[in-house]
Amino acid sequence: MAYYGQCLQTVIKKLDQFQPGKDIPEHFLEEVATSLKALPLQKQAFTLEVLEGCLEHWTLLAVVVDAFYLRDGRLCLLADYSLFQAICYLATFQLDELGFQLFCDIIKSQALDKMYKFLGFFFEPLHLRTWIQDQWSLIYEPAHVRESWVEPLLRWQPKVQQLLCQLQETLAAKPPSHPAKGKATEPQEFRLTTPRPRAIPVPERVPCVPKPKPVPRSTYQPPRTQQLLELTKRSNRRKAEELLLNANVEELRCAMPRRQEEPPLQDSEKQPRPRLPPHIQASGKLTFFTPNDVPVKLNTAAILREGALYQRQVERELQRVDRLVDGAGDYSEFLEWQKKMLARDQAEQLVAGECRRLQGKLSHREAVLARQHLAQENRLRAEQKKEESAELQQRRVETRRRELEGRRELVEQVTEARENVKAAQGRLLRERQQTVQEVTEENRQLLQQSARAALEQQRQRCQLIVRMRALETQPQRKAKFVDLAQVPGYGLEGEMSVVELRERLALLRDAQERARDEKRDQIIRAKRVRSQELRNTLQQIALCRQASGRAAALRCEERKVRAAAPQGPQDERLQELRRALRDREAECACGAYPQVPPSRASHQPPRGQGEQQHWLELEQSRERRLRALQGGGRA
Repeated sequence: MAYYGQCLQTVIKKLDQFQPGKDIPEHFLEEVATSLKALPLQKQAFTLEVLEGCLEHWTLLAVVVDAFYLRDGRLCLLADYSLFQAICYLATFQLDELGFQLFCDIIKSQALDKMYKFLGFFFEPLHLRTWIQDQWSLIYEPAHVRESWVEPLLRWQPKVQQLLCQLQETLAAKPPSHPAKGKATEPQEFRLTTPRPRAIPVPERVPCVPKPKPVPRSTYQPPRTQQLLELTKRSNRRKAEELLLNANVEELRCAMPRRQEEPPLQDSEKQPRPRLPPHIQASGKLTFFTPNDVPVKLNTAAILREGALYQRQVERELQRVDRLVDGAGDYSEFLEWQKKMLARDQAEQLVAGECRRLQGKLSHREAVLARQHLAQENRLRAEQKKEESAELQQRRVETRRRELEGRRELVEQVTEARENVKAAQGRLLRERQQTVQEVTEENRQLLQQSARAALEQQRQRCQLIVRMRALETQPQRKAKFVDLAQVPGYGLEGEMSVVELRERLALLRDAQERARDEKRDQIIRAKRVRSQELRNTLQQIALCRQASGRAAALRCEERKVRAAAPQGPQDERLQELRRALRDREAECACGAYPQVPPSRASHQPPRGQGEQQHWLELEQSRERRLRALQGGGRA
């Protein structure tokens, strides 16, 4: 018994190491044989034979073991999967060779409770005749399964039943592994005690925090580096505007070709190089061209867009000249009046903007006064809140006392309800036992019906398989001869042979090639005409740019003359707003209202010299713009 038990343990250990998806059975058996050379020959032969049989019939054995875990072996461990495979193989393929007595010794060498469950499930006649035979028939021939495996198992079933009775008696006589204790645990009721009322905590004294240091003024002032960058940016912009004006006024000498008869100038005779027009890049920076630089190349869309713009301007000018020749009036007086009105509107807009700025500053001063009023109101409201919180604390203590009384009554009710639960549990247990008996009888009847239905279904499957195999054995003609020059003769319109179809496709391909060549020639001619039109447009654009540059220079000079004109009187609304602003500042400085509490004032930025300088710069810039617009509108 111990001999075969050790062999079976070796087989189980090797089966646990085998991985069906990765390992190859032949290589795995060679490795196992190498590792078992130290064992005796008889033990080595028995181990390899059982292991080889389990690997060969892996699918067949998996059907039974998987079903066992789903039905009767739900409480068994998955670590015993290889043990059940080996026992199933010995019972199915090696029971006649080993003999029943040796098979019983092997069974008794393992855990008796596991063997009792598995053998009772596997040797059940209903299982062998129904689903086990059906599942094995899907893998092997039904006749071979019935004659070689199912019928021998059914013949051994009476002796196996005697073995099961012996195992059951042994298990019943075996003392339990965990002896029951002498006395059961008796539950005791909780001892609920009345908790003491919580004492009201004494409020802690708020510590006096030292006054923090004020925020330095440099925090709210721009750094010196930023001011220098602003000055540099303004000077660079002013220089760029002057360069742009000079480039539009002067002639582009770098674009003019040099005459061949002119001799090159000596170093002493060289003239100063003229300033070149700036070019604005996509990034917003200004770069300057030198005579050796390559000019910018415009794309077709930009050339056509600019040419169309200048063409529309020329057409509008020609139409205006035609209307003047026909006797129409001149719009110069109207344009002059329109320009004056626009200048006056701009001046009014600037004055309105200055009014809004002064109103905003006045609103800011009024907000400071309102914030001081709000601080005083908040202090009064805080005192009221403290009184209300004391009243709420008193009410909370009274509510807590009433809740404790209600809980004491609830505990008494729960104690009475527990005494009634035991009687209800006894009645429920008797009802459940009766229900279990009824369900067991219904399950037995359903199993018998399912067995009869499975037998009928298996018979129909056998008949269907016989018919399908008869159809498969019939000879079929697979060869087919095709004549490419013959018309199929299906009776369709335009029916032709494969040879004729190939000839027509070749003719159609030649026609497509000719049409593609003609289209290519037409596109080349259209490109040449288009390039000539673009060259003409570029010449026209160059002339229009020169004219627009001169006109822009003249407009800039007129704008400078208007800016130098004398200034007009300021609006009375600005004077009134400035006067009201000075009054509000005087009220804030006099301290007519209480100051803001330190907790709120500490979060406000200092109202010092930096803010006054900021407002002064804004006022000066607005006044300069107002004077410039008033002078331009009056001119």
